[in-house]
This record gives sequence, structure tokens and C-alpha cells, in this order.
Amino acid sequence: MQETREKVKKFFNSKSFTKVLYILGSLLLASVIFNAGVFVGANKASFDKDWGENYMSNFGASNHKGLLDLDDLPNAHGAVGKVVDIALPTFIVADENNVEKSVFLADETKILNGREEVGRETIKVGDFAVVIGSPNNIGQIEAKFIRIMPYGTY
Repeated sequence: MQETREKVKKFFNSKSFTKVLYILGSLLLASVIFNAGVFVGANKASFDKDWGENYMSNFGASNHKGLLDLDDLPNAHGAVGKVVDIALPTFIVADENNVEKSVFLADETKILNGREEVGRETIKVGDFAVVIGSPNNIGQIEAKFIRIMPYGTY
């Protein structure tokens, strides 16, 4: 019995055991990195799929046949135009070509009226808005920054 304990103790203190631990740790780290890459790739693919499926309903860039008109592709990261509809936390901005974009107001969205910071409830139909943000998974612009300006500024 004592001899078996000595052999086990000797094995756990050996260089071979240390090498086995390093190899197992390296494999575990490689597995975590690989799975993180798979997770990021799957989320990106899901976003792209959802964004594509909702593109027409959110951005309205189509020709008379309902097909995408490549000359009218709007910028999915911002909007400039007149506020035409409000249903907080979203509102619709129509640009000079009457292409409507859906804007989502997050809790951390910064809103300025001119140079003064204001709340989301001050946005009203008819305001001229400049929106900067990023597209979300349903094709809306998730606003990071909005500036309300006197109409006709563009």
C-alpha cells in the first residue's frame, strides 16, 4: 500500500505529468478559441440573414416590380431627413428622396436639439433629424447619436 502511494506521488511530481497538464491546457484553450470563433461567425450570419430578410420593409429601396434597385441603396448606418412617424422607442425618417428609414432609440442614445441635449420625448413629426448609428438584427438603425436641426438645413 505504501509502495503504491509512493508511485502515485512520484508520478504527480514527474515531468511527464507536467507535460500532460500543459498539453491538456493547450487543447482546452484551443477549443475555447475555436468555439468563440464559431459563436461570432454564427451570430454574424444570423444578423446578415435577418437584416436581408427585413431590408425591403425597413428601407423601402425597391423599383416598381418590388425588386431591389441598386441605385437607391440607402446607408444603413445613418439617416438624414424629416421625421414622418413616431412610435417610441422607434421613429421613421424620410430622406430627400422619400426613402423611409426606421430608427430605434436605445437607452444610451444621445439626442441633441441644436447644441442642447434633450430627451427622446422632444422628437416630433416634422422635425429634421440627423441620425448616426448601426443596423440591428431587424434592419432598423439603432441610433447612437441624433441631432435635431431646423428644417431645410440639408
